[in-house]
Order: sequence, then C-alpha cells, then structure tokens
Amino acid sequence: MSQDGRRDEAALRSFVEDMARLLADWGFPRMAGRVVFALMAAEERALTAGELAERLTASPAAISGAVRYLAHIGMLAREHVPGSRRDRYRLVDDSWYEVTVAKMTLLKTLADAAGQGAAAAGGDGTVAGARLAGMRDFYTWVQDNMPALLDQWAAAKAAGTTKGDGTAD
Repeated sequence: MSQDGRRDEAALRSFVEDMARLLADWGFPRMAGRVVFALMAAEERALTAGELAERLTASPAAISGAVRYLAHIGMLAREHVPGSRRDRYRLVDDSWYEVTVAKMTLLKTLADAAGQGAAAAGGDGTVAGARLAGMRDFYTWVQDNMPALLDQWAAAKAAGTTKGDGTAD
C-alpha cells in the first residue's frame, strides 16, 4: 500500500513477479508462485482463471496448470460460481501453515535418506559421511523442533498477538 493508503498497482505487479521469482529460485513452479501472490495481493477473496490470466498476462493453459498444482499441494481451493460453468480460486486459510504441516513428513524422509547416505559413505568418520550426517542431524533437529514452533504460531494467532506481517506484538 502506498503511504497515502491507496493501492499502487504497478508496485503490486512488481511484488508479485519478484516473489514468484524468489520462490522459483527455491524450486517452486514460477507460474504457481505468480498465481499465489496475485491472489495474496488481490482485494477480492477469490478470482476466476480468466481474471488471473488477465492480471498476470498469462495463457489460460498456464493458469490451469498452476491452479491444479496449487490445489494439489493444498494452497488453493476451487469454488464454483453459481449459475455459471466457471470456478473461482482462493487461497486456503492459513495456507502457509497448512503446507508446512503437510510437508513435515518430508523432513523425516530427508533425514532418513541423509543417514543412509552417511552410512554408505563410510559413516560419520569420513569427510562425505560427516557432511551427510550433518544434513541428517539438521533435518532431524528441524523435524523435532518444528511442531513446537507451529504450536507457538497457532497460539499466538489465536491470542491475536501477531501482526499482519507475522511478527509478534
């Protein structure tokens, strides 16, 4: 939002593209990132595929693939438009939290795989084994500590002690 409270559409378009690029650098599909942040930046609760395509100057096929992916990972919900053959798409409430919770099993998978790699490399006493054991230990630590962190976030949110930027009051 601009200093005077009015939306700065050019700045928001730039924000959407910058965030999509950032997520793409982390391996997230670029168009899916564009859709997520177009929805986050929208004043409307939900947008149709056509509205998303127009806002992002993207093809309907690109939007279709992105919304399918986002629905699959639980970030997006599809809502039927009454009296129409169209659907609207909206972000799932607390989607970042929900996706993080859903991906917790990935942490165990990564830790287990790194542990197997460390053993295959000759154990913690070898250079490669030590690197892989470090990865195993990190993901084990994150897996062990993430539930408490997520519980703290949920409690802070329920108590109303978070700001819109996610920081505590």
